[in-house]
This record gives sequence, structure tokens and C-alpha cells, in this order.
Amino acid sequence: MKKIIFILSLLTGINITHAQLPDSCTFLLHKFAQNIGKETYTVSRNGDLVTYTIDFKFVDRGTPVPLKAKMQLTTAFEPVAFTINGKTSRSSSINDSVVIHQNKAEIKVDNSITSQSLPAVRFPIAGYSPGTTQMLLLQYWKKHHQPATVNTLPSGTVQIKKDGTDTLVFNNKSVMLERYVISGLVWGNEFLWTDANGQLFCLITNDAEGDKLEMMLEPYESWLPELINKAAAHGMRLFTANAKPSYEKHDVIAITGGDILDVENNQSISNGVVLIKNGRITKVGAANNIAIPAGAYVINAKGKTVLPGLWDMHAHFEQAEWGPAYLAAGVTTVRDCGNEFEYINAVQQAIDKGNGIGPHIIKAGIVDGSGQYALGVIRANTKEEAIKVVQRYKENGFQQIKIYSSVKPEIIKEISTEAHRLGLPVTGHIPIGVTLQQGIDSGMDQVNHISFVNAALKKNKEGLIDFSDTANVAVFNFLKAHHVVIDPTLGVYEMMFRSLKDSITKLEPAFASLPQPLKPLFINTGVATDSLAERGRLFMKNFKQIVSHLYADSITIVAGTDMGFPGFSVYREMELYVECGLTPIQALQTATIVPARVMKMENMSGSIAPGKNADIIITDGNPLQNISNVRKVVTVIKDGNIYNPGRLHHIAGFQ
Repeated sequence: MKKIIFILSLLTGINITHAQLPDSCTFLLHKFAQNIGKETYTVSRNGDLVTYTIDFKFVDRGTPVPLKAKMQLTTAFEPVAFTINGKTSRSSSINDSVVIHQNKAEIKVDNSITSQSLPAVRFPIAGYSPGTTQMLLLQYWKKHHQPATVNTLPSGTVQIKKDGTDTLVFNNKSVMLERYVISGLVWGNEFLWTDANGQLFCLITNDAEGDKLEMMLEPYESWLPELINKAAAHGMRLFTANAKPSYEKHDVIAITGGDILDVENNQSISNGVVLIKNGRITKVGAANNIAIPAGAYVINAKGKTVLPGLWDMHAHFEQAEWGPAYLAAGVTTVRDCGNEFEYINAVQQAIDKGNGIGPHIIKAGIVDGSGQYALGVIRANTKEEAIKVVQRYKENGFQQIKIYSSVKPEIIKEISTEAHRLGLPVTGHIPIGVTLQQGIDSGMDQVNHISFVNAALKKNKEGLIDFSDTANVAVFNFLKAHHVVIDPTLGVYEMMFRSLKDSITKLEPAFASLPQPLKPLFINTGVATDSLAERGRLFMKNFKQIVSHLYADSITIVAGTDMGFPGFSVYREMELYVECGLTPIQALQTATIVPARVMKMENMSGSIAPGKNADIIITDGNPLQNISNVRKVVTVIKDGNIYNPGRLHHIAGFQ
């Protein structure tokens, strides 16, 4: 009997003690695989109480993000008190505390203090950081016999499961790690690797800006690329398993009765038919001209609108959950404008091989230079480095190069020259110390963000733009002469400049349906004072007028979001273009046929035409009558697979 109890204790983890964890530890923090800081903890003991004092700090593109926390537990891993104070990102902060007295907790969030009764299983933790608290949460979960749900304080719940093991090699020795998945602290799944004693080796999560953040036990930093790859593959695997009921696959599909939008010719076909065979469109036309093949799977679109799948030309596919979120919104193609090399390769491969759920991914490989504001680990500071970086991206299937903010002026030309030699266009930020014209003269074909165009334009004393000014006219003529493509990302700026007094639903009507962990991120993004809000309105007025003049001057703009509300921000971007003066069909073109042409993929995407991929959405309402009707997606088809948006949103954590 004692032997059975001992074996059960090993299986449930109830014999784990604080003594099996080191009394001090250092973890290295990474963003875009770049070491940007560290987290340390030290342990002190006083009778039955064990205190973990945690110091967490990183520097993100020149901005310090410091955080301090203290967790007090009993020797049996029962929490007693928790305090956390500092920043969780460049633009967000936290000041929480929890004190537990038997079955009551006193909870302080900023300046608000409440008291609440406690459920039997509860643990104080506040988001993705610090990672030490997640390690302790995992130990608590094991001590409580691995419950399906753990209530978290100040609020929320998490689910934890053991997902398997991974064996890695360190100093020529094999090390087996246990792999766990935690959901509920951030949007989607986090991956943690520990040893058999529960010592955390790696945490791959998302920070309060939605960017991937990795934490590695200090001696094992060399494992990070391999674990990033594994996190991507395992994340996509989990969603593929959950998503199977969300789509149907048929050899022959007929969409009948709907209004088909022809975005290439600015017209529509009433009571139209689209035939699809083996994932490709075979026929498009009026119902009286096309016979429905025997045995075809028929989608009745009567009273609805049929249009091409949408593009997001400024995505950052930071986690597996973006895949179903994008598809649920009708986004069937994204340009990933900079990501971790190993991660985005693994995600794309998983989707392309049917081991993941998500849109087509076009990869833009990010390259930066050294400096205080540098991002990521892929750098080019010399001609030789520039050539090597571009060639590596080309060899790994990247279709574009993205310049980031610290690339030196002379290196822009070296990167662009090699990229163009290999057939890769160049997009990106205008680097620090470089003008818009200099960046384009050095070889940049495209520019991310309308702010870089705004910076090149003269303003009057009120801060407004006189578009008839000779210097400003010259800027627009320059952009047109060089065939520059702009993705404005207006929605990002609208979010940044909004007054925190305004309801977030003004920007996103479906805000209530977002995953719960995302809501505070968006609610707390904006400006707090009336003066800053007024300044933001001035910026947005200028930005919208710039977009209007770009379009009027036949300078290409494409819809891109730079993340924002997952999937939904593509809708908002098009709505903002209509506010700029574009017609609904013109706005739709910026997210369909225009980006397909820009990426030289118009023969396979961007419109509903024979021979193209069957990437199609059906909406319950006509976007030509009201651009916001594009939000009413009822059916999504990608490569001929039929997806249920509601099911996709559910598995991505939407409510």
C-alpha cells in the first residue's frame, strides 16, 4: 500500500518541495530572439513561510520596462501574499497586491481595494510576467492534483495541462524536459518547459504589447531557437486538432444565388454562381449561364455578398491563435512584416502542410542595424552582412525584405541592391537619421506607416498640412514617380491617439467578443489628458488627409493593420479609408486585388476569377452599400476548405 501511495505521489507531484528549486536563479529575457534583459529571483525562509523576491527588467527599443514582485507561500505551496509593481510593456504598468487570510483575500488593483471570499483552488498571479510566478503556479497546480481550472487573483482563471516531453542536448548530454501549456494568463497558449523537479527552463509567451517574449534559464540560452520552433509547431498542432470540426472539404463546390463582387472591374454579378474544384475557381458568372455539376456541394448565398478573401499587408503572426482569428474574419492572406526567423518558418510550414490553421503567409524578413533602438537578432552593419542576411532570407522562402529603424543609411542601399538582384522588393520603416526621400533613393520600394510620409511634409504654425505648398507637392510627385507603395496602418494610430475617456467600442464594435486577456491591453491604450487627445486628433486629421491625397495622386496604398484587434482591424482600416474619401469598392481593393498585384500574385489571388485560389468570403450584407457590412462574415473559404467563423473564433478564445 505504501508503494502505491508513493507512486501516486510521484504522478501527481504532491511531493514537490521548495527545496527542490534553487534558492536563486537568473532567466534571460528575449524579444524577437534578442536578449533584452533578465529576471532574477531569490528565496528567503521564515518558519513555514517561503518568500520569492523577483526582479524583472528589460529594455525594448530604448525604453526600460522594470517590474518587481514578491510571492509568499507556505512550504506546501499555498499562497499567502503577492505584490507586483512596475511596467509590463513600454506603455503599460501594474500595481497590484493580494493578501490571503484563510478563505478571504484583500485585493488591491491600483488604488482600488476589495475583499472577496476565495474558492478552494486559487493562486495570485497577474499576466505573463514575471515568469517565476508561473513556475510557482505550476507547482501549486501539481500539489492540488492537477485541477482542470485554477482561479487566479485578482481575477480570471487558467487551465494547465502537460503536453508531453522534449529532449534537447546540452554539452553533449541529453536533457529531457517536461512541456506544459498554460492558457488564460495571456491570449492563447503559453508554453513552459521544466525539469522533473519543476525548475523552469523556458517560457514562451506574449507580452503586454502582444509581442512574443521568451524567458530562458541562463546557462541554456543556446536552446532558444529550437524551443521557438517547437512552440510554433506545437501551437499549430493544438489548433489543428481543435479546428477539425470547423471546416468542410469537398472536391466540387458551387456558391449560388449571391451577389459576386468583381473588384478588378468595379462591378458585381447578381444571382451569380462560383464553381470551385479541388481548391481552385473554375467558373464565375450569372446563374442562367452556369450549370451546377452533379454531386457538387452547394452553398446557398441568396441575399448575401460573395467577395475575395481579404489581405492584411502589415501582420505580425505572433502566436498560433492569430491563424484561426484571421480566417474567422475573412483574412485569407497576410504579409508578415517581421518576425522571429525560426518561429514564422515553422508556422508557415505547419499551415502549408495542413498541420495548422491559418491564412496564406507572405514573409517579409526583418533586418536591423546595431544601436539603442535595435530590434531582433538579424543585423546588417556592413555590406558583407547585408548580402548574407538577404541571401539567407531568400533561401528560406521569404518574399520581401523589411528595413527596420536602426539600419545605417549606407547599408540601406546594400540591402536593397542585393534584394533586388534576387527579386525581392524592400519595405520597412524609414530608419533614424534618414529622410523619406533618402530611403527610397537608396532602394526602398515600399514604406510601412503613414507617419513616415507625414514627417516629410511641411506644416503651418497650427500643425496642419498645406497640400498646395510647393515642397509638399514635390513629396507626392516623388512618391508617384518612384511607384512607392504605402501601408498606412491608420487603425494603429487611431488606437494610440484615442482618449481613454472614449468608449473602445467606437473603434471596435465587437470588442465584447474579444478574448478576455486582450481587453485590458486595448482599454488601456490611448492618451489620458485632453491636451494629448487634441494633439492626437490633429495627427489623425493630417494622416487621413495624406491618405486621401495619396489615393487621388494614384500612389498605391494597401490595407495593413500592424496587429490591432485580431482580424477585426482589417475592417477598421477599410472603414477609415472610406472616411478619407475612398468609395467602398476602392477601400475593398486595398485589401484584395491591389496587394495581390503589389506582391505579383494577382494570377492566383485578390479577386474571384477562374484559375485563382478559392479564397472567398460570404457576408450577410453588401459592403458596397456600407463598408462596415464587410464585418458580417458568415462563411470563409480558403483553398476550397469551408470554414465556420464562429467555430474558428471559439477555438481562438473569442467569446
